[in-house]
Amino acid sequence: MRIIKFFVLFVLISPMAFGATVVATVGGTPITDADITARTKLMARQGKVSTDNRRIALQNIIDDSVKLNYAANFGVKPTDDDAAKELKRMNMNGLSAAEREMALSAIKADIAWQVVVARTILPTVDITKDDVNDMKNDLARDQGLPIEMTIVRLTEIPADVASKLRKPKSCDDAIKMAEDLGGYPQKFTAAQYELSADIRNRVIGLPTLTWSPRVDDSVLLVCSTKKTKEYGKLDEIIKQNAQYKQAMFIADQQLKQLRRKAVVVINDDRYKL
Repeated sequence: MRIIKFFVLFVLISPMAFGATVVATVGGTPITDADITARTKLMARQGKVSTDNRRIALQNIIDDSVKLNYAANFGVKPTDDDAAKELKRMNMNGLSAAEREMALSAIKADIAWQVVVARTILPTVDITKDDVNDMKNDLARDQGLPIEMTIVRLTEIPADVASKLRKPKSCDDAIKMAEDLGGYPQKFTAAQYELSADIRNRVIGLPTLTWSPRVDDSVLLVCSTKKTKEYGKLDEIIKQNAQYKQAMFIADQQLKQLRRKAVVVINDDRYKL
């Protein structure tokens, strides 16, 4: 199964724990307070921290259920192997059994939604020359070029631990250094234009093998950079990126409609959406 690359991870709920309080149901499937707690822990590992994390976690759980149910109408059902391969590529170390189970379920929902978008929305998106020119201007400003970067990210790192990080000799040395300090470093490779804006802004211009300043309890390190084969086809890449952004905008609108049609029951007033 071909997977469109996304730099974003959505997480689905784990099975209900016996005795846990049922906060909500979606399509008759229970969502417990224990599920939401586990989801927020995984969000924290991804550097997603908010004062409203529990409500956000519930919304993500509902959305992932909606995505999987809708994708099933098209015969799209990602396998355990699909999810496991993607989790391995993401190199998320140190997950508990519950976190791993949720991550795998989340990846299935993400893969399913990607396939639906690729089949039903992307073919309908038409990008004009003006759209391409606008994207060129954005790339010139943000430097989101097809330059591949291998990055190490360390999240939930206290200030005193971050101060102990020293310049590594290699990427492997950086990972070992972080692990020796009790961290769970994540290593990933992506083109600049695939990176989220916050990460891109932090790593562009950062010297290789140099830890970034600590922001939101996280630090980043660029192991290496190189021009991709796509660098010589920038116009086509820009067009594809513009199509993708427009397709995702349409997909978000469609998801909102599907969410409204879903049978969602909230039992706890603290989680009213």
